[in-house]
Amino acid sequence: MPLIVRFGVSLDKGLLEKFDKLIQSRGYTNRSEAFRDLIRQELVKKEWQEGKEIAGAVTLIYNHHKRELLNKITDVQHNFQKIIISTQHIHLDHHNCLEIVAIKGNPRESQKLADALKSIKGVKHVTLSMSSTGKGID
Repeated sequence: MPLIVRFGVSLDKGLLEKFDKLIQSRGYTNRSEAFRDLIRQELVKKEWQEGKEIAGAVTLIYNHHKRELLNKITDVQHNFQKIIISTQHIHLDHHNCLEIVAIKGNPRESQKLADALKSIKGVKHVTLSMSSTGKGID
C-alpha cells in the first residue's frame, strides 16, 4: 500500500469556495481525491508534451453516402496501423456514421492521424482524446 502524506495548502477563501462547489458538482466526496485527479491530469499532459506513449481515441462523424469516403478513411487508417489498436463503426442514422479509433503510441503520430482524418472531404467532425497508458501516474 502506498505511503500517504498529508500537507497543507493555502488558498484565497473565494477560490476555495469555488473549488468546493466545483468538486461537489462533480461528485467528489473530499478535496483530496479532487487534488489527486488534478495532479494526475497534469502528469498526463506532461507525458504528451514529452512524447511518451499515450492511449486514447479518435472519434469521427461522417456521411457514409459520400462517394469513396469510407475508402479514404480506411486508407488513412492503414497508414497509421502502428498506433491503431481497434476501430468501432456505429450507424447513427440513415446518413451519419460514428467511427471510434482506439490508439496507443506517440502523441505526435496520434495528432497526425486525427489531422489526416479531419482533412478528408466529407468528414464532418473529428476529435482526439489523449490519455495515459497508466504507467507512472499512480
